[in-house]
Amino acid sequence: MAADRERLERDGCLLVSGAAAGPALTRLADRLGSVKAGARVSTRDPALEEVLSALTGIVEPVQPRARAVRALWFDKTPEANWLVPWHQDRTIAVRERRDAPGFGPWSVKQGTCHVEPPFALLAAMLTVRLHIDDCPVENAPLEVANGSHRERVAAEAAASAAERYPRQLCLAEAGDLWIYRTPILHRSARAAAPRRRRVLQVDFCAQQLFAGLLWAD
Repeated sequence: MAADRERLERDGCLLVSGAAAGPALTRLADRLGSVKAGARVSTRDPALEEVLSALTGIVEPVQPRARAVRALWFDKTPEANWLVPWHQDRTIAVRERRDAPGFGPWSVKQGTCHVEPPFALLAAMLTVRLHIDDCPVENAPLEVANGSHRERVAAEAAASAAERYPRQLCLAEAGDLWIYRTPILHRSARAAAPRRRRVLQVDFCAQQLFAGLLWAD
């Protein structure tokens, strides 16, 4: 596990093969089947209880005391085969807006307040992506810029910044889990041979917020 922690800190990403078995994936997909692609799912939703317990146990050795603070459901299909350019995930979901030093700008997404926190908080977070379906090179896996998680990058400079780092395609089989340092630069192309690509993405953090701010979940 020490080697995993070192790899995660060096590259900003780590593959955990076979993190979930087929029956657990089927139950999760059935429970979230009506959720809109890209929608936030409450981490308190009973449908996530089984899988979040398993993911927390996997994350614990590399990020002690971390808990799930946001979950998103992605469902890329031949009819919804989108492209995502190079970017960093820069916002967190909070319960309500409060003025706090270093937090901003603010936005509201799907009725929930989101804000960009100080970079040090993002750098301490982990994002995990549990693959419900196989994701070979033809089905638009995430591409990450290894090592870019240490640098805050302006949105307009994301593509040029990614060129400074070695890049990696995050191929996956159903049940695999990729763990990322949340601010790692990443992108996703359109699938060349599109088929369903369902992913549960969960943000984890061990820190509490301050200045009266609370995690949305």
